[in-house]
Amino acid sequence: MNERRAISRRRALKNGLIVIGEKAPKIECAVKSVSETGAALRVSTTVGIPANFDLLSDGARRRCHAAWRTDTKIGVTFE
Repeated sequence: MNERRAISRRRALKNGLIVIGEKAPKIECAVKSVSETGAALRVSTTVGIPANFDLLSDGARRRCHAAWRTDTKIGVTFE
């Protein structure tokens, strides 16, 4: 598999929360790798997670756009 990212990601294993809306329940996730421009997230299922959402991790809230997804992983770019 060829690396297509301009900035490489660092491995991480952090807890995070996906925020879809203020009144919607937050979805637990694991941040598997991270860079200045994006991250790879592991979730129990990607069903129901929209293309745009906020990620809460390490006390920071980042707006995300899903660049790719599998059944249990989402690659995001930070907006």
